Amino acid sequence: MKAKIQEKFESLFGEEGILYASAGRINLIGEHTDYNGGYVFPGAINFGIMAAIKPNGTDKVKVYSLDFDQMSEFGLKEEDKPKEAWACYVFGVCRETIKRGGTVKGFNAVFAGDVPLGAGLSSSAALESTFAYAVNDLFNDNKIEKFELAKIGQSTEHNYCGVKCGIMDQFASIFGKEGALIRLNCKTGEYKYFPFHPKGYKLVLIDSCVKHELASSAYNKRRESCEKAAAEIKKLHPEVDFLSDAKRLWLDEVRDKISQEDFLRAEYVIGEVQRVLDVCDALERDDYETVGEMMYQTHFGLSRLYEVSCEELDFLNKLARKMDVTGSRVMGGGFGGCTINLVKEELHDIFIETAVEKFTEKFGHAPKIYEVVISDGARKL
Repeated sequence: MKAKIQEKFESLFGEEGILYASAGRINLIGEHTDYNGGYVFPGAINFGIMAAIKPNGTDKVKVYSLDFDQMSEFGLKEEDKPKEAWACYVFGVCRETIKRGGTVKGFNAVFAGDVPLGAGLSSSAALESTFAYAVNDLFNDNKIEKFELAKIGQSTEHNYCGVKCGIMDQFASIFGKEGALIRLNCKTGEYKYFPFHPKGYKLVLIDSCVKHELASSAYNKRRESCEKAAAEIKKLHPEVDFLSDAKRLWLDEVRDKISQEDFLRAEYVIGEVQRVLDVCDALERDDYETVGEMMYQTHFGLSRLYEVSCEELDFLNKLARKMDVTGSRVMGGGFGGCTINLVKEELHDIFIETAVEKFTEKFGHAPKIYEVVISDGARKL
C-alpha cells in the first residue's frame, strides 16, 4: 500500500509525500456502555488508513482517494465543504482543528485503506485520525493534545458527516498501542492500558455481511430506555447521572416505575459495566478463559435483554459455543456486522472452515473472515 500511495503522490504532485497512518479498531467488551457513561475496552488493529501528505504553500487542499479513484479540491473556510462524501471527513478535520485555534494550511494528499467497509471496524475514525495527527504534526508542532485529536475526529462526524457517534472509535484510533487494549471511562475520560498478549489464541472476526436498516432508529430507542431508567433511579439516588453509576439493586427498586422493556435494557447495561471490569482483572492474571466467558455473557445480554442481535449473529455465537471456542459475541451496535471470537490456535482452522460451511448452507452466502492483531494507532511512518 505504501509504494502505491507514494507512486500516485509523485505522479500527481511531482514529489514525495510524508507518510502518516492510523488504525481501525475492535472493542473486546463494553458494548452500548459509552452513552451510558460506562467503560469501553477497545484496541487499534492491523487494518487502517495510510496517507502521503505535503504542505503545498496555498490555502487549498487537494486530496486524492486511491480507493475511490477520485480527487477533491477545497478551501479551508466553512462554505468550502466538498461535495464528495469521503472528502468531508478530511475537510471536517481541518475545520475542527481551526475552530479550536489550531493552524491548517493548504496541502496535497493521497490516501488509501484496507479497513473492511461495513464490518464495524471504524474506517471513518481511522481516516479522521490519520489526518488529525498529520495536521497536528505538519502545522502545529504537535501542540494539540491526543485527546483533543480524538475529539476533532468525533466532532467531524457530528458536524460534517451527520453521525452522532461516541468518542470510542476515534479514541482507539489515536491512542492504540501494539499488544494493549485500553479501558476508557466514557464519563470521565480516564483511561488505562491493559496487556493483551493472548499466547495460544487468535482473535478472529466473522462478518455476517448483514446490514439491517432499522439500526439507527433502534439505537435511539435503546438510548431513551436507558435514560428513562437512569432518571427513575436518580429520584432515589441523586448521585446517579448515568446508568453506569447505578447498582443492580437500585434498578430493582424502580422496577414498577418503568416498562419491562426499559428494565431489560438497563439490566444489560449495568451488567456490562461490571463485565468490563471483570475482563480487566482477568487479563492482569492472563486468564483468557474468564475473558471468553464474559464475551459469551455479553452476547446473551445483547441478544436477549438489549435485543440488538439477529439470527445470523446468534447462529455464529451458538456454533462457537458448540465448538468450544473460548469466547464469542456480537461486536458493535448490532443488527448485523461481525462476531468477535477468541479462538485457541489448535481449534482455529476447523472452526473457521465449519463456520463458513454451515453459515453458507443456512443463509445462502459466505461470511467474511478477518484475522485481527492489536496494533499501533495514529503515527508518522
